[in-house]
Amino acid sequence: MPKIKTNRAAAKRFKKTGSGKFKFRKSHASHILTKKTTKRKRGFRQDQVLDKSNEREVKRLLPNG
Repeated sequence: MPKIKTNRAAAKRFKKTGSGKFKFRKSHASHILTKKTTKRKRGFRQDQVLDKSNEREVKRLLPNG
């Protein structure tokens, strides 16, 4: 049997934490920042933890973690 390939697009966007959860960066934080509020931009800085409903999908894309 051939090896299972990792989805490279997902590998660049998600990282597995020590407890097995997935973290990711929020979108819309790279340009056109002048019209966005300071509070909104501050929220982009923190990494987010993926919720349970999407975890199964990401595990399928990243079989090797």
